[in-house]
Amino acid sequence: MGKFVIRAVDSGIKFDLLAANGQAILTSEVYRTAAACRKGIESVRRNALRAGIEDQTQPGFRALPHPKFELYQDKSGAFRFRLRARNGEIIAASESYTAKAGCLGGIESVKKNASEAEIQKP
Repeated sequence: MGKFVIRAVDSGIKFDLLAANGQAILTSEVYRTAAACRKGIESVRRNALRAGIEDQTQPGFRALPHPKFELYQDKSGAFRFRLRARNGEIIAASESYTAKAGCLGGIESVKKNASEAEIQKP
């Protein structure tokens, strides 16, 4: 089972969603308060299961309604994804993947782990 890990950074508070193997599969934006960070975790839990996957690597891709995972390639050619909430705001983003299949696996891991992941506080 995965877990959310809340951590302090120089500019505020963030969370990571870790898979059962301890690998970070999703990292949040920076929050100013612990309460806002916990709301971000709840947003991931609510949105991840029902979010579709918008594959922006495909020419002429079809935009999906929010919530959604956006799968894209960064400037270096690596594959990444971000989770957008119902209001269109980015909740969290992935690390980079060398292969699209790995990135899709990361999205599936978020869907699998987010709803029941425990929260580990610092």
